[in-house]
Amino acid sequence: MAKSSRKAQNSGGSEGSKGAIIAAAGANLAIAVTKFGAALFTGSSSMLAEGFHSVIDTANQGFLLIGLAKSKKPPDAQHPFGYGAEIYFWSFLVAIFLFALGAGFSTYEGVMGLLSGESELTSPLVALGVLFLAFCFEGYSWSVAFREFQQRRNGKSLLRDFRDMKDPSIFVVLFEDSAACIGIVIAAIGVGLSWSTGIHEFDAIGSIVIGILLGVTAVLLAIEVKGLLIGEPAGPEIENLIRERLGDRPEIVAVNELRTLHLGPEDVLLTMSVDFRDDVVSQRIEAMVSETERRIRERFPIIRKVYIEVQSQSGHRDLAAQDAEENPAT
Repeated sequence: MAKSSRKAQNSGGSEGSKGAIIAAAGANLAIAVTKFGAALFTGSSSMLAEGFHSVIDTANQGFLLIGLAKSKKPPDAQHPFGYGAEIYFWSFLVAIFLFALGAGFSTYEGVMGLLSGESELTSPLVALGVLFLAFCFEGYSWSVAFREFQQRRNGKSLLRDFRDMKDPSIFVVLFEDSAACIGIVIAAIGVGLSWSTGIHEFDAIGSIVIGILLGVTAVLLAIEVKGLLIGEPAGPEIENLIRERLGDRPEIVAVNELRTLHLGPEDVLLTMSVDFRDDVVSQRIEAMVSETERRIRERFPIIRKVYIEVQSQSGHRDLAAQDAEENPAT
């Protein structure tokens, strides 16, 4: 039952992420075609920038789908802990792609529009209508990603739950869709001001602001995914509960050290050093180690690998002191 439950949970999380990505990709592809058509018809710089933004978002969703597929590969001799971190790598590429192409092109298009002075709009109502439809599509995609995010929240503040999320396929889509919705509003304001005031530079300025928005989004995404690439621990709730449960066992003197590491969104490595009482026989220690691993994996399905080291408190302190001397904090 434990294995079935674990597989069901992991499969559910993966399918939820995949569903959010596919919804975003479909919406962005449809929006991109519409925006490009409207940009050619109206001559709007901000509309053209939004069209490239949607194309880049569609490509980014493709990157995330590749990452999800590759992260499911089983461990092998070259990668004994599996490929779970693949999704982190491809998510980091999304941030780079969004910054280099999305922000770069939008800013370039806006600057060229300002310098050339040839940014007069035709049929601005068409542009505004297309932007309204695009906002509806993007809003739907955002709602799918937000529902998935809500299902995985830990009940803390919105910002704290967002920072604690280890599945980039959800928060990347949420980031991109949020930026897309804001970008559409900016483009609409640029088109509207250009139309109502006759100052056509407002449209080009809108494209530049969209570029800045995409640049900021890309930087925030890169910072968040960088932490996952380097390696982040599981939540403190998991570590505290394990320490509490083990500390209640009469055979255990102390849990010297406990460390966790996310190898993937649903794959956590747990290592710990445990000091057993001196009068506990080796057979009992072996049985307790096996029992402890089984219970931890049943209680926390995302913990896939558990390594328990039997070590005295004094021995652990000596090694910790030696490590501190060899690697002093800078």
